[in-house]
Amino acid sequence: MLKYLNLALLIVFPIAWFAPLMRAGINLPLFGLREVSVISGLQALWDTDVILALLVTFFAVFAPIMKVLGLALIQFGMMRRKMLPIFNILGKLAMADIFLIALYIVIVKGVGMAKIETGWGLYLFTACILTSIAISFATGKRQRA
Repeated sequence: MLKYLNLALLIVFPIAWFAPLMRAGINLPLFGLREVSVISGLQALWDTDVILALLVTFFAVFAPIMKVLGLALIQFGMMRRKMLPIFNILGKLAMADIFLIALYIVIVKGVGMAKIETGWGLYLFTACILTSIAISFATGKRQRA
């Protein structure tokens, strides 16, 4: 069951990347809010700060997918179980992206010039990361038993 739940993340992660993390805009009644997703945020970031864009791309896209694929290889017996701690670290690195998004929301809300509303994609992305960490933990427990 864990194997298939892990593989389902290969479908759910891309949905979370395109889902609206937040709606942002100027705090004036005539201006609408623009939806920001992981992908649209990365596109904007590539135009302004390439190094930060590389870091966020690694944390948000590559780390979670590498972890899911690596864990799947372990679960299907195609990779040694000694690699599990490395994939656990990748899952924790993916949580850094959630932290960056939350920090951004808190900072912008604190300034008061802009309006930020969290979107359902933030919760979906967070759930994907936490599910991946839980699957990894359960797989590690199962391997020891």
